Amino acid sequence: MKASNPFKDRRSAGKLLAERVKELKPADPVVLAMPRGGVPVGLEVAKALGAPLDLVLVRKIGVPYQPELAAGAVVDGDQPEIVVNDDVMQLAGLTREYIDERAKEELVEIERRRQVYLSGRPRVPLNGRTLIIVDDGIATGASIRAAIAALKRRNPLKLILAVPVAPADTIEKLRAEVDDVVCLQMPEPFYAIGMHYDDFHQVPDDEVVRLMNEAPTLEPVPAGSNGGS
Repeated sequence: MKASNPFKDRRSAGKLLAERVKELKPADPVVLAMPRGGVPVGLEVAKALGAPLDLVLVRKIGVPYQPELAAGAVVDGDQPEIVVNDDVMQLAGLTREYIDERAKEELVEIERRRQVYLSGRPRVPLNGRTLIIVDDGIATGASIRAAIAALKRRNPLKLILAVPVAPADTIEKLRAEVDDVVCLQMPEPFYAIGMHYDDFHQVPDDEVVRLMNEAPTLEPVPAGSNGGS
């Protein structure tokens, strides 16, 4: 069953999302997209705000027999952040050792993606700025939770979560972890993110690189913003 008003594609969803985010009047914003599907959405938000676009690199840790079902997620950084979905772990009979071992494997892929997507591009200073996390949608929320946990360590002025579509119960759980949430559609029952898009193709690496090159030119952090990478 398709949503009654599906998004045409990710960039169209991003334009609609941008209008709602602009209403929050975020101070000194940085848009942080979740590769790969979040990049076309995040690009439109960044363009609308005139804000720099960067990536938050998260990898899902799937259940062995159902890899799309997230038992946890890992995000890169000086101290990689691992977030565990306890309910899924218990149902699947997974151990913490399994999660930790898979996290090591996923960090290798994260490093590969960083080199491909951001080679030669300076990291955007984050400390003391409004950080806007953008993805093309949320299912379980494991990847987003990992990103939020990692970004909270950067001492943001404010943390905003912005997505076109997600389950209402997942959004309610995430509200307590951020300062603001923008979500355009919260259908019930929720089946899959892709059902709310006419075009939900897999975004390849070369498309991510091209989109990142379309992002607004990076500008120096304004004085007094306490910037740092």
